[in-house]
Amino acid sequence: MTDQEIHEITKILRDAGWEPELCDTPIPVYESVHAGNPEEPGQIPPDMALVPKAFLAMYSEAMVRVKGNSMIDRGIEDGDMVRLSYGRVPHDGDIVVVAIGSECTLKAYYEDDDGTRWLVPQNKDEKDKYKPIKLDEHTDTVFLCGVVTELCKPLPRVPGRAMRSVVSEAKANYEEQPKISEQRVRSIIRIIESEITKARLWYAVYRPLVDAGTDCVHKGDFDAFCSFVKSVVPDHEHLPSAQELQRMAVLSFSKEVKYWDENDAPVNKGRFKVYMRIAERMIDLLEA
Repeated sequence: MTDQEIHEITKILRDAGWEPELCDTPIPVYESVHAGNPEEPGQIPPDMALVPKAFLAMYSEAMVRVKGNSMIDRGIEDGDMVRLSYGRVPHDGDIVVVAIGSECTLKAYYEDDDGTRWLVPQNKDEKDKYKPIKLDEHTDTVFLCGVVTELCKPLPRVPGRAMRSVVSEAKANYEEQPKISEQRVRSIIRIIESEITKARLWYAVYRPLVDAGTDCVHKGDFDAFCSFVKSVVPDHEHLPSAQELQRMAVLSFSKEVKYWDENDAPVNKGRFKVYMRIAERMIDLLEA
């Protein structure tokens, strides 16, 4: 994929209200830290992973793969990746990676009322196997490697069988939805025509008809819509023109009515309310 294609996809996501960040900054990836009972850390030299630069804090960071299931109640499973921030001071409830002597472990950090620090596993189904680790003067040399700031889980594919029945039901529902007849659309236009005081306001009639999937009005075919309106109310004082309607089909007005936004409309906020009122009236008439 080219840089241009990546930037185009990023723009599409941002325009849709998402906040994508390019993964363009390398950080080390270590194999692995034990989410079980402490064990010796892996000696494999780190690979590198790319993350968004905006994700990085003032502390150095690394990605670490988890082994074991002592933290499974917090959604951290064997094989998951966690982002580790070095040098941060932990607080109660933080997930930390701690070296105890020559061994490493991943646990929840907790300081009790006596000021004693604990590493607490999170697996109630195997509480006899995974027990809290008390950090005191009797514990071997303890070194806090860092605080976990993010969990990165591999995403499974969705089985086709699981989707097949859902889609089949949805297809049946689509097929069951009755089409809005041309006669009914004509009747609705005769009802709504009194609210059209400017030619451009016909866009608030056109868009709900498109959203409803009527057979007589099709998305983007402004000429056909204008001809249709003229055949229904030929004597109306403000008949629509295809050129005027096309000018309205921009910004949020290019989307379904439910996505119209007064801050992203081709009209000012006062006029927007008029368009929205007519469009909502159309929806009510279509659903009646």
